[in-house]
Amino acid sequence: MAAIPSASLEPALEPPDARAPRAVLFDAYGTLFDVYSVGTLAERLFPGLGERLGALWRDKQIEYTRLVSMSAQRRSFADCTRGGLRFAARRLGLDLGAAAEDELMTSYQHLAPFPENRDVLESLKVRGIRAGVLSNGDPGMLGEVVRHAGFSALLDPVLSVEPTHRFKTDPATYSLGTAAFGLAASEVLFVSSNCWDAIGATWFGYTTLWINRSGLPLDELGTEPTRIGTTLADVLAFFPS
Repeated sequence: MAAIPSASLEPALEPPDARAPRAVLFDAYGTLFDVYSVGTLAERLFPGLGERLGALWRDKQIEYTRLVSMSAQRRSFADCTRGGLRFAARRLGLDLGAAAEDELMTSYQHLAPFPENRDVLESLKVRGIRAGVLSNGDPGMLGEVVRHAGFSALLDPVLSVEPTHRFKTDPATYSLGTAAFGLAASEVLFVSSNCWDAIGATWFGYTTLWINRSGLPLDELGTEPTRIGTTLADVLAFFPS
């Protein structure tokens, strides 16, 4: 097997070929919306520990989604998110309290979008490319964060994995996107800032783009996404105007 190049040495994006995808699916958390923007509120509530709380919270949230999926348990994404928050607070020795917990949970409905997102989504719309979301988030959580960002007219469909009773990277979750678009997986560009998600989507058969904003190394799983970029603007290379 050929050696996998380091993400820090990634080449510039190559021009898309004749098999360019016909639609786009975005992951939500970390890709369209900055999950670490909760750190501002967390810092106000717990001075000096906001960044650590936000990072540990996110890690535990994802761990819980994987655990319940592998164990065939049914939990909502909100349950996993709240559980992750409670664990992170206890791990850091913080007195969370009901009011602070609810305030932090509500902040997940108002996550900050990345600054380039609107221009990218509007460009896709002008080019006639359908763009949607496929996320672990519960329908209510997703609907609110999309509405709050002002993206409702730019994203259709907004798909939650909830009907599968699984979380990504279970193949059943990725199949929601192909069913919604009525396209083969290879005809859909799946975009995620989470390397594990981009790899799971690649295994499913999607054309994939990993948005590696932090210059992280590629996960060592013997698979790499179709392409690697650094901002959401790299999506547009797949769809020449």
